[in-house]
Amino acid sequence: MSDLQWEQNGTQLQEGQPKPKKPQKTFRRGVLTGVIGTLLVVVIVLGLCGSYLSRGFGMPDGLNFSKLGYITTLIDHYYYEDIDQEALTEGVYKGLMEGLDDPYSVYYTAQEYEDMMIDTTGNYAGIGAVLTKDEDSGLVKVVSVYDGSPAQQVGLQTDDIIVSADGHRGESEDLDNFVHYIRGEEGTEVTIEYVRDGKTDVVKITRAKVSVPSVEYKMLDHEIGYVYISEFSDNTLQQFEDAMSDLQAQGMQAVIFDLRYNGGGLVDSVTAILDDILPKGTTVYMEDKNGERTTYTSDAKHCITIPIVVLTSEYTASAAEIFAGAIRDFDYGTLIGTKTYGKGIVQTTIPLSDGSAIKITMATYYTPSGECIHKVGISPDIELEYEFLGGEDDSYDESLDNQIVKAMEVLRGELSR
Repeated sequence: MSDLQWEQNGTQLQEGQPKPKKPQKTFRRGVLTGVIGTLLVVVIVLGLCGSYLSRGFGMPDGLNFSKLGYITTLIDHYYYEDIDQEALTEGVYKGLMEGLDDPYSVYYTAQEYEDMMIDTTGNYAGIGAVLTKDEDSGLVKVVSVYDGSPAQQVGLQTDDIIVSADGHRGESEDLDNFVHYIRGEEGTEVTIEYVRDGKTDVVKITRAKVSVPSVEYKMLDHEIGYVYISEFSDNTLQQFEDAMSDLQAQGMQAVIFDLRYNGGGLVDSVTAILDDILPKGTTVYMEDKNGERTTYTSDAKHCITIPIVVLTSEYTASAAEIFAGAIRDFDYGTLIGTKTYGKGIVQTTIPLSDGSAIKITMATYYTPSGECIHKVGISPDIELEYEFLGGEDDSYDESLDNQIVKAMEVLRGELSR
């Protein structure tokens, strides 16, 4: 679900510090120093506020700019380390959004917004490898390599240890920061040093556009197809259509859609996929605080007519719940698993002129039957907790997944009718 959620102690004079009266004089001098030191923060905030006020936009009632300036001065005077003025300013913007008390309404710095857009669109320029960082050793390891990616072309493999990227060592960097050294403009090179089986090697990799896979699929037997959708991003529709086309060519007569670890994504993406599945009707609608309604529909031009099972869990959220709710309300398939997360609100992301952005909750959505599932979730038709059917030494396989086994049982029953 990738949603972000973001004490003030009294000061005491300790032995060896000046007597009480002296800090008062020092403080007055500190105020002047602090005003100068934090002027950038205040000017930026006031400038932004003034700009909006001049355009007729309101500011929060009771916002006291003198108090804001005084607090920044106190921070500058008392805070025990050097102050990052840019971070302080960004903190003001973040605090404004946090005041909504809504974990889904957030402020993104320019870098955070860039990272978020990669997650949302599923596209970026890089080498096409998924990385993880061991918290204890600090080592950066390759989790997987995308098919056809630059990383695959030079021979990088799962479990390779990435030592450095253009000289920046992975073990000394936060993973988010380290990834930025690997990504870059399409056509540029990055030098990767890595270790495999104790041997170190260095490769130059030319960055290319990478489309992050959000759909995986396979035939489970000669009749039943399996489609795992990890998120609903810009490229999910095409991947979904390619998967369904291939499965149908292989003789698929029934399908399992696995949304157990799908935290959501784009409304346009999930509704476009539902349009490929469902007959004519409303797939979801939204209402804002003024009662304005936005409705998404399917037109029946591409609906499928084979038995369907949708797998759900407590991690199935947001756009994935739109999918599950529509299948349920159309009575177009069987939901198996556990109750979904319960996120029945939608956000819009608004870019700002300096490269930053805000994401803000702007409406509540309703399933086709008119149900709001926010903080409630969707209960499956068949409640079934996940259980791995294999032994301790067995690797995961769909045949050892009790929820998939149950789904196949249900689908075989429908096919035999």
